[in-house]
Amino acid sequence: MLDLRRMLQQVLLQVGRRWNAQLNSSCLKEEISIGVQLCFLVILLFHILQKLMSFLCSRRRKIADREPSEGFKYRQGIRFNMYYKFSVACSTLLLGAHLLMLLMLLNGSYTHCHYALHAFLPEIMHIVLWVVVLSALYKVPNSKQMEFPWMLRAWWLCNFLLAIVSTALDIHYRFAVHKSFKVRDLTSFIDLLGSMLLFSISIYGKAGMPLLESNGITEPLLGEKLDRYLGSKRESYYGKATLTQLVTFSWLNPLFAVGIKKPLEQAEVPDVDTKDSAAFNSHSFEECIKCVKEKDGATSPSIYKAIFLFIMKKAIINASFAVVSAGASYVGPYLIDDFVTFLTDKRNRSIKDGYLLAIGFLGAKMVETITQRQWIFGARQLGLRLRAALISSIYKKGLNLSSQSRQGHTSGEIINYMSVDIQRITDFIWYLNIVWMLPIQISLAIYILHTSLGLGSLAALAATLIVMACNIPLTRIQKRYQTEIMEAKDERMKSTSEILRNMKTIKLQAWDNQFLQRLESLRKLEYDWIWKSQRLSALTAFIFWGSPTFISIVTFVTCMLMDIQLTAGRVLAALATFRMLQDPIFSLPDLLNVIAQGKVSADRIASYLQEDEIQRDAIEYVSKSQASFDIEISDGNFSWDTGYSHPTLDSIQLKVKRGMKVAICGTVGSGKSSLLSCILGEIQKLSGHVKISGTKAYVPQSPWILTGNIRDNILFGNQYDHEKYDKTVKACALIKDFELFSAGDLTEIGERGINMSGGQKQRIQIARAVYQDADIYLLDDPFSAVDAHTGSQLFQDCLMGILKDKTVLFVTHQVEFLPAADLILVMREGRIAQAGTFEELMLQNTGFEKLVGAHSDALDSIIAIENSNRPSHDPQPEGDSQEDLTSNAELSYTKQDSEHSIFEDNSNNKGKLVQDEEREKGGIGKDVYWAYITTVKRGAFVPFILLAQSSFQVLQIASNYWMAWTSPPTSEAEPKLDMKFVLFVYILFSVGSSLCVLLRASLNALAGLWTAQKLFMNMLQSVMHSPMSFFDSTPTGRILNRASTDQSVLDLELAGKLGWCAFSIIQIMGTIVVMSQVAWEVFVIFIPVTAICIWYQRYYIPTARELARLSGIQRAPILHHFAESLAGAATIRAFDQEDRFSNGNLELIDGHSRPWFHNVSAMEWLSFRLNLLSNFVFACSLVLLVTLPEGIINPSIAGLAVTYGINLNVLQASVIWNICNAETKMISVERILQYSKLKSEAALLIDDSRPQSHWPEYGTISFKNLQIRYAEHLPSVLKNINCTLPGKRKIGVVGRTGSGKSTLIQALFRIVEPREGSIVIDGVDICKIGLHDLRSKLSIIPQDPTMFEGNVRGNLDPLGQYSDQEVWEALDKCQLGDLVREKEEKLESTVVENGENWSVGQRQLFCLGRALLKKSSILVLDEATASVDSATDAVIQKIINEEFKNRTVVTIAHRIHTVIDSDLVLVLSDGRVAEFDSPSRLLEREDSFFSKLIKEYSMRSKNFSSLANQYI
Repeated sequence: MLDLRRMLQQVLLQVGRRWNAQLNSSCLKEEISIGVQLCFLVILLFHILQKLMSFLCSRRRKIADREPSEGFKYRQGIRFNMYYKFSVACSTLLLGAHLLMLLMLLNGSYTHCHYALHAFLPEIMHIVLWVVVLSALYKVPNSKQMEFPWMLRAWWLCNFLLAIVSTALDIHYRFAVHKSFKVRDLTSFIDLLGSMLLFSISIYGKAGMPLLESNGITEPLLGEKLDRYLGSKRESYYGKATLTQLVTFSWLNPLFAVGIKKPLEQAEVPDVDTKDSAAFNSHSFEECIKCVKEKDGATSPSIYKAIFLFIMKKAIINASFAVVSAGASYVGPYLIDDFVTFLTDKRNRSIKDGYLLAIGFLGAKMVETITQRQWIFGARQLGLRLRAALISSIYKKGLNLSSQSRQGHTSGEIINYMSVDIQRITDFIWYLNIVWMLPIQISLAIYILHTSLGLGSLAALAATLIVMACNIPLTRIQKRYQTEIMEAKDERMKSTSEILRNMKTIKLQAWDNQFLQRLESLRKLEYDWIWKSQRLSALTAFIFWGSPTFISIVTFVTCMLMDIQLTAGRVLAALATFRMLQDPIFSLPDLLNVIAQGKVSADRIASYLQEDEIQRDAIEYVSKSQASFDIEISDGNFSWDTGYSHPTLDSIQLKVKRGMKVAICGTVGSGKSSLLSCILGEIQKLSGHVKISGTKAYVPQSPWILTGNIRDNILFGNQYDHEKYDKTVKACALIKDFELFSAGDLTEIGERGINMSGGQKQRIQIARAVYQDADIYLLDDPFSAVDAHTGSQLFQDCLMGILKDKTVLFVTHQVEFLPAADLILVMREGRIAQAGTFEELMLQNTGFEKLVGAHSDALDSIIAIENSNRPSHDPQPEGDSQEDLTSNAELSYTKQDSEHSIFEDNSNNKGKLVQDEEREKGGIGKDVYWAYITTVKRGAFVPFILLAQSSFQVLQIASNYWMAWTSPPTSEAEPKLDMKFVLFVYILFSVGSSLCVLLRASLNALAGLWTAQKLFMNMLQSVMHSPMSFFDSTPTGRILNRASTDQSVLDLELAGKLGWCAFSIIQIMGTIVVMSQVAWEVFVIFIPVTAICIWYQRYYIPTARELARLSGIQRAPILHHFAESLAGAATIRAFDQEDRFSNGNLELIDGHSRPWFHNVSAMEWLSFRLNLLSNFVFACSLVLLVTLPEGIINPSIAGLAVTYGINLNVLQASVIWNICNAETKMISVERILQYSKLKSEAALLIDDSRPQSHWPEYGTISFKNLQIRYAEHLPSVLKNINCTLPGKRKIGVVGRTGSGKSTLIQALFRIVEPREGSIVIDGVDICKIGLHDLRSKLSIIPQDPTMFEGNVRGNLDPLGQYSDQEVWEALDKCQLGDLVREKEEKLESTVVENGENWSVGQRQLFCLGRALLKKSSILVLDEATASVDSATDAVIQKIINEEFKNRTVVTIAHRIHTVIDSDLVLVLSDGRVAEFDSPSRLLEREDSFFSKLIKEYSMRSKNFSSLANQYI
């Protein structure tokens, strides 16, 4: 064993001697310089020969066309920038520096190399090369090159590396032989600075910029390109900054001057620079993708390669700064041994050496400060650019996803890509520089340890590698955890998005608690994975906070075994190096964690960006002059799901001439909407040809309305033409609506048109299509959501009026419009079963007559009832009934119809429903901090966390103090204690401190996660129990932003940020205590400097805080716009508006980038100034230690103080920076707390007032003096409603659009609470019982059918209350049984997001199925059969009559025949009860409102009925 030990020592000694011999070689620097320069000269020679050969060949070549090359054809000249001027100045300076060195050598100046050739040759070669460089620079303007030649840039890089090596070796030689610094060393330092500047310029690469002159050739070509990609010329503080301002960040001063006076507004935040704009970066990223695609020849290019190309140039610049910063940070530890030696032997050394050492310390800290701030800022800036590019790419992909791909990615998932995944990738960009810094830092640390400890450094290297190797299994586990966290978060966000979107249905059906529990269970799954990740992070923190201790123990024990003397200087240099090694080792777990997170997120985004898009070649566009048909489909087979054996549309043959009106009809699910989709190119084409001639306009079946005002929705990006606009509005029956809105057509529409009735939304999107003035109109069931009168007006004035010369294809269930069509297509099972005119189809007897027959039967019943109840004489009209209620121009309207009308009616917010997002102003309140800290156990964890960290700091200082005190000052001195005992005590201190870290990390992770969970649950319950008015006026994006981005901050970041505030304060207090032991006088400077730091912090905070708030607020519009665009992607594509919406997205990205960019810049502004002040304090303490006479201070303890003082600038800056960073992160808590204290709707259950289990037994509904309004400042929508709906009867509710029909239903369900009056059901005042007790006893089939992602069974029976047999019975009754049985999964058949894989009619039938299962005593039908054909409608009405025979049924319908057989009819007008009686009694009075509705409907349909009866 001893022989093995001796052999190992001999091997290590031999390696060490060779290393030292090489390092101490007298001409090492010169040999390296000669070698590098010779290599470069050979490359230069080959380059010159290549240029010469090219020139000779070009002289022989005959050039017929001598026009300038394409690259310079339009360039008028080049304006050379400051980088070119700097390059000339620096090159001249370096030429002069090497001439001076050569002259000094000729004069016999001292040089370490004693060989004349080796000493002179490098300088001569340098002079020659710099002359060549200046010559090349002189030729750059003449060649009109925008970039420096690559050979120049390569030389500047080589010279920079040579300068670093040369300076490092010079410093080593000086201290090795104890020589003082000379003029030659100053010249070397100038060489290093000049080389650094040239290296920076070489990375930038550009010598000038194109100078564009305004002339007839260049302006249209270049102007168009610049406008397209860069937008208008934008100026920013950053873009106009000088070099000095860029280094010091003083370009931000004007912004701080505004921010200190008042809270900043978005308009006051400067623009980002052009290169940071979303348009520029989006275009650049697309170019990178094209480049990768061309290079690899792949249809799906690698996103990783595209990202690499995109970030490469800026990343190299950042990496250069990072490497220089890392190198400069190790100068301090390198000089400590010399500084302690100087203090020990001060009487024999010149004080000038001490001051030179102090200058060395200070110079290194200054270089470190400048470069560190630049690389951190550059990394943030690069993250900003990449984020803009990726968000833009995700958005554009979302607009072009194929239907099958869209079903694989829900809105919640894609929003998660934008909010969470992109944030993780940008975090990785910040950590990317640590990849370059790690090897540099470790190499320098080992080198410094080698100079002081010799072979002991190898033990330190081995220990460092062992610690780093521990990361491999930990990182793999962490990566798996991160994948699980993201998947769990996706599920939660997907479900949250779906619930928010369908909140009205959930409340109407009393499913609040069930869906709340669903979200809680999804959050529990996510919480479990986060907790596992946090536990692993705590273990990682323990390992890496303990790693310097482990490395130091291994190193010191190895030195003791190898008999290497541990002097105070060596120990302190080693301890300082170990402290510096903490940085790379501490950053390594974070780096690997971020790499794991970034890899998972990048994989998810890459997978999404490579999804299939809609077929661009599915449609062939033919010019009008070459086409005889506007639409031509031949042998067309189409499918929504290419994996399904049967195509959705089969053997489609269709030719539509210009100006034809084509009606498409058929039963539910027959393929009517799919036929329109194949013309739009939305559905996958399997075979055949589709030819289109002209522009398209599309009206989808489910209205898609953008948040904004009505006019913007109609114009849809087109210019406002007053005459054309008025004609459009009139034709679409919107004039009366505009007159009644508070701001006319400038009235704001809520999210998804929430505050508009179904009819109003439908007419707005029809007006949007009409205003486009397209050639082809595709209308998907445009009349289903409007009443009979409005439908007739739309058909006459719009389809047959303003669109009379246009080609129109319209899907309809209103059979009365079919005779007017030039061509009728009858769809059956995905085929065009019949095609022809109305007369032709009636004669064929192949199914069309069944559709017509069902409608004719309904009309006949109405006409029969009308005739049987019409008296022989006209009664005398009374009072107000003299009004001609059939005249649309004189109809009385109320404010709104079905949804909430909560428009602000004041001068400031006229017509504004969705208000700007609320943001706090001023400082983060103490109550926010207190609420966060005391959320869990009233803050009981906090003192234990602080105690653990304080104990760690005390034990760390004690261990270092112990080693400094017990180590001898010089090699000749005897140690005070036995080294084994010294190391034993040191190990005890170190192990104790590591255990304190484990305790602190575990408690911090536990407390942070518990707090995040409790705050999330509070917010979730607050939001779920909010009234519908909150959801109507709050865009979903705002809620999702808090549930995703802000919650992620609480889950993963905030506890650590707040912890670091306390930890950094404890650390700096420890440093101050150590420094005060030897140089208390430095406090004279330290105290005022600290005061200045605090002043800077207070000057900085107001601006940074508001920028952080604005940044958070500006994130939501991006998500909201994206969610809206996804929902209306088909409409956007149909109108060819992809570019406009993409540009809108780019503007929103810039809106977020502006405050975010200036916020991170402000952080660097503050950090730079704090670092400078810390450097000043450190320099003063060094000067004080140098100046004090020998004997006053212990050199070992003084060295310990310097060891800690090296990090003073980092610690002092980190205190302020951590406080500021924590405050910006606390904004997330502030935002979540805002939504944790929302006004709640009434209690779900009231224990003292619960109805009996069989209530309501009869279903009698009494309205007593009922008044409803949506906001305090608005007039009543329902006015003094007094009537009783008898139980177990059918009641029809009719009235014009806006009469208050659906508002009455919302009052019945207490979606809106009565202002006055009451609603009594079977003797129970519904306002006195819980909402759950009320809503669970009522059933409703809403106007907008809602389905949730999952399966068929889960949609029919979300609560799992019924058996499969009961579910099948309900499916059979609602006409869906056969369709579901055809599917392989039966009841488990998939339902995608929004039920988009089922037609709208089928979705309405599913809603009917829910009501059939529930079997409530009261059923409300709100336009329940609007989207089904007449035949299906007749069957449904029959089923309802049978199933709900002894129940109260309240029906709102635009189809008069659905209410004609009601027991009673309630007619509403202007929010009042106009009439309430049986249909027969009302029809007896010709002047009754109901009678006139029937008359109008029958008059419109009589012609159709007589025509139909001829063929039936």
